Amino acid sequence: MKKILALLLAVLMIVGLVACGEKPNDDKQEEKMKVGFIFLHDENSTYDKNFIDAAVEACKNMGVEMVQKTQIPEDSKCYDAAVELVEVEGCDIVFGDSFGHEPYLIQAAEEYPDVEFCHATGTQAHTSELKNIHNAFASIYQGRYLAGVVAGLKLKEMMDADDKIVPKMGYVGAFTFAEVMSGYTSFYLGAKSIVPEVTMDVKFTGSWYDETKEKEAAQALIQGGCVLISQHADSMGAPTACENAKVPNVSYNGSTAAACPETFLVSSRINWVPYFEYMITCVKEGKEIDKDWVGTLDNGAVKLTELGKNVAAGTAEKLAAVEAGLKDGSINVFDTANFTVKGEKLTSYMADVDYDADFTKDTEAIENGIFYESKHRSGPYFDIEIDGITLLDRNYG
Repeated sequence: MKKILALLLAVLMIVGLVACGEKPNDDKQEEKMKVGFIFLHDENSTYDKNFIDAAVEACKNMGVEMVQKTQIPEDSKCYDAAVELVEVEGCDIVFGDSFGHEPYLIQAAEEYPDVEFCHATGTQAHTSELKNIHNAFASIYQGRYLAGVVAGLKLKEMMDADDKIVPKMGYVGAFTFAEVMSGYTSFYLGAKSIVPEVTMDVKFTGSWYDETKEKEAAQALIQGGCVLISQHADSMGAPTACENAKVPNVSYNGSTAAACPETFLVSSRINWVPYFEYMITCVKEGKEIDKDWVGTLDNGAVKLTELGKNVAAGTAEKLAAVEAGLKDGSINVFDTANFTVKGEKLTSYMADVDYDADFTKDTEAIENGIFYESKHRSGPYFDIEIDGITLLDRNYG
């Protein structure tokens, strides 16, 4: 009898709670928002690790659940991964981190209009009629320029110590895409602001991540007389080659100081936490996500790592001054006064901004003597071959 009365009392309490607009405790737990991430590689790639670390931090900060898929190539497997994140995992946002993921994310976005699809380094969102596809990048050319200043100061120190040093740098690139060209050009211009006579050779690997090819490319550049190496590639291949040869190195997407203590100078990277928090906030608050979001030095999306122990004296102070100039606009990375093309100053340049299969040059990018990267879309479109930089191969467009 006591058990029956206790049971009746419990039922009455639940009914009372519901009548008062309350639910039992188990129902009070609101289901967490889920954010799905598609990564080209995994944490062994410095590029992907930079995204993964930011995703973990942002999802923790925002109180949402992170679901990730790694080792997703730039083919139909990306579409399959996106569908699984929506259909199986119930994600409200799907983010892809590699350039070649874009067409497959667009395909998924067409089929799932209630899910937001965000993509790093892409080019098509601003001309797409889909409301749920978005591109994001950062003015990393400013970070590359700053890293180039560090390199230039090191070159100058080396030249002051040994007048036989020829100021030639080397650069390991993945593909001859605008993203890579914008990056190596801004790095070079940063170094050139310190050492006007500097030149640079570039070798491409045809892969975002191939440790063997990246190491071999760096070794070839060193054998070709390059006394300092940087990269836009994602493995430890080039930094390792530099450490073995005792050649100063500027890495990308994270510090290599622990593995290469004698040669690491600095690294630039995009901090993706601000964007991830932004896109999550937009979805939570029912606001539209920008078609093209650009991270900057000011909002913390463009970062430099700590300086290596063997940078030139006065590097930190010079960096602070240059960064201030970039922020206030007194220094512009692609100021046409600071470079030539076939011996001539550029006064006009039509860039390929609006995506089409023929890569049509459609948008004037130079205004008042400055090539404005990141103005017309978030993804880079600087693809000019300037004097002082020699491409040693061209087979990776």
